Amino acid sequence: MHISEILSKHQPSLSFEFFPPKAASAWEELYQTIRDLEPLEPSFVSVTYGAGGGTREMTHRLVERILDTTAIPAVPHLTCVGHSEAEVMEILQRYAEAGVGNILALRGDPPRDQPNYDWTESGFQHAADLVKFIRKFNDSGAHPHEQGFGIGVAGFPEGHPTTPNRVAEMDFLKAKVDAGADYICTQLFFDNHDFFDFRDRCDLAGIHIPIIAGVMPVTSLQGMARMAELAAGARYPAKLIRALDRAKGKPEAVERAGIHYAAQQCAEMLDNGVDGIHFYTLNRSHATREIYHSLGLAQA
Repeated sequence: MHISEILSKHQPSLSFEFFPPKAASAWEELYQTIRDLEPLEPSFVSVTYGAGGGTREMTHRLVERILDTTAIPAVPHLTCVGHSEAEVMEILQRYAEAGVGNILALRGDPPRDQPNYDWTESGFQHAADLVKFIRKFNDSGAHPHEQGFGIGVAGFPEGHPTTPNRVAEMDFLKAKVDAGADYICTQLFFDNHDFFDFRDRCDLAGIHIPIIAGVMPVTSLQGMARMAELAAGARYPAKLIRALDRAKGKPEAVERAGIHYAAQQCAEMLDNGVDGIHFYTLNRSHATREIYHSLGLAQA
């Protein structure tokens, strides 16, 4: 199903993100997480793609498993770093044949062992180049769906880590949209003011496609540090820090405080007309299910 159909059917959309586990023993745990979350009837789920295409085959495997065993549309991430046009064409053809309807097109990060990665040697230097390539694939009629792949791109409410110039950052986002993106999915954030400001700046820049907000509840103090790394320096508002301090380091209390804070975030965004909320699950279901229940979104 094309993203335009999904977003018109689910207003607002509610979706989840998973990543392919590295350890073989973790796959069954992930499958159980998917089974736990399926009754919540997510609009779609996305599957990450490792730096430099490091999880390429595992991403394919997980996407195809979701399509084969559930009724949930699966949206694979696709990064252009380290890939030639021929390699991306092969990936798109495989996904089209498997019935994948949408792609999240990202520039991506180079492998950690290549800190001086030369972007000029890549087939794609910017995410907008990848979006154009996918749009060209669509126009060729190679996808069985009349509209081809729906295309998502990333947005950064707190600012892109490599683009401190916020004006230039919006120009880059507009380039991705003008290249043919159908929706924006944001990086995680903890202060809704950042998201609302980002949404307003998109409107002023002439960006008028759906913007889905990325939310990741804090469920442990250790995970909090990891989130900052994943989000390239996520900002933690004083309100959240105070709530976690009240938990006095007790794991269950920290988890409850983090879930409560994320639920408040979601409620405020839903009250203010958010197009969708995308939950970064870290391959676990408990926090997302608790947020759903607290918002009255599901009884499963």
